[in-house]
Amino acid sequence: MREFEPLTSVEAAKEFIRRYPLSFLYITMTGCSVCHALQPQVQRLLTKYPEIQLGAINAQEVPAVAGSFSVFTAPVLLLYVEGKEYIREARIVHLDLLDEKIRKIYGLVTG
Repeated sequence: MREFEPLTSVEAAKEFIRRYPLSFLYITMTGCSVCHALQPQVQRLLTKYPEIQLGAINAQEVPAVAGSFSVFTAPVLLLYVEGKEYIREARIVHLDLLDEKIRKIYGLVTG
């Protein structure tokens, strides 16, 4: 299974989004049980989409991430296409609906 690339600064996260045409950012917090339970499920889901690059950043370790990405809770899942945000899910995520949204965008982008 592919791993999330650890991102340790807002600049690293923004560079990650710029570098990859399809990028998925998982914003987490250290003491967040939902974050830790959801991450492996999201990781499994995203194995169906090999062109999407995976990155994760901890908002507790990098507090500036909250302001830069307008994050008020955790986890937050963001899908970017060519640097533009296309999907934003937060806190309670329905994986079936997330999969459906990603599948539509992925199909359009990858042909």
